[in-house]
Amino acid sequence: MGLLNKAELIKDMIQTAIDNGARTVEEVHKSIADMPFEALERSGLLKDETSQLREKNQQTIGMVYEKIRDINEKVGELASDMFESLEDSQHISRVMDENDDRDQRP
Repeated sequence: MGLLNKAELIKDMIQTAIDNGARTVEEVHKSIADMPFEALERSGLLKDETSQLREKNQQTIGMVYEKIRDINEKVGELASDMFESLEDSQHISRVMDENDDRDQRP
């Protein structure tokens, strides 16, 4: 396995770890943020407006972590494009070297 393939594999592993970590942190964040709403609900103080606020809070938290996952994906795509460009450059350089060697033969 070449160096660029190894780098791509490591990039994929890091990208997956970030995505999984963001999902886990999002779940914990939502759970903690929901605790005051649960307490209000148990005490009978949760009204319709508060219920809507609860849902809006959960949506907002979800949007933040979705953006983190989107950025992670874009950075991964950018890195993959860079690896591909490097591989293309290596191939072009090899072909040019072979042509130079062929042209210099008597």
